[in-house]
Amino acid sequence: MSILINKDTKILVQGITGRQGSFHTGLMLQYGAKILAGVTPGKAGAYVEGVPVYNSVDDAVEEREVDASILFVPAYAARDAALEAIEARIYLLVIITERIPVRDSMDIIARARRGGSMIIGPNTPGIIVPNECKIGIMPAHVFNKGNVGIISRSGTLTYEVAAELCQNGYGQSTCIGIGGDPCIGLDFVEVLEKFRGDDNTKAIVLIGEIGGDSEERAANYIRDTAYPKPVVAYVAGWTAPQGKKMGHAGAIILGRAGTAENKNREFEAAGVGVAKIPSEIPRILAELM
Repeated sequence: MSILINKDTKILVQGITGRQGSFHTGLMLQYGAKILAGVTPGKAGAYVEGVPVYNSVDDAVEEREVDASILFVPAYAARDAALEAIEARIYLLVIITERIPVRDSMDIIARARRGGSMIIGPNTPGIIVPNECKIGIMPAHVFNKGNVGIISRSGTLTYEVAAELCQNGYGQSTCIGIGGDPCIGLDFVEVLEKFRGDDNTKAIVLIGEIGGDSEERAANYIRDTAYPKPVVAYVAGWTAPQGKKMGHAGAIILGRAGTAENKNREFEAAGVGVAKIPSEIPRILAELM
């Protein structure tokens, strides 16, 4: 049993009739994902890749059993769409949308916690269990089944690291892009906790970035709980100038706080293997496993 999703997860696509929603619905179905319904207001009765479209989440869940929803909706509509899914008691929301106002993201995450739903994102490439299920936009061909979990703030670095691992004989159990925004749902610590009890995951690769303190909190969690599985970390942004955003909205550093050097110092103190470049990750992983 993988964490969060598996081959039997029943999926809803919000914004399914849009360009991105319809395109990625096709790719997810090709990968084997069980997409049972889609939602676009005013488009009830239509079909996308054979998937029936409903006007609302309530209409969809009244006729279809749904475990997870993936959101391909504009930033201005993301809050309402997410709250609709939360109120329908869908347990997992994967929010692909970027540039959602921080206040809206905070409201989504707070409502989800009160309502018992989990949020991946916003601004995430999604989650994949290789050879079983994909809820997201990641290129599936770079992932292989195995026992290394990946948790990442960066979409493209997730793909690069997965490819490096596969080239060196390491497949993946579950890969989660937690999102690059300052305010996100599941964070490094929460996903590490889920991997802790997953028998399919023997080691974890953590991909971080400059900005914020999520990596430092992960390092403290690993140290303070005597984390039982090997962890390798790579933090992007060694040469980033201070005080500037670098790519993601959350990638901003002030003084020493949030720098790659500070994050790696904390990881090393926690016994985590630290890679300076992605290609070092398989070698360090081999030394720790």
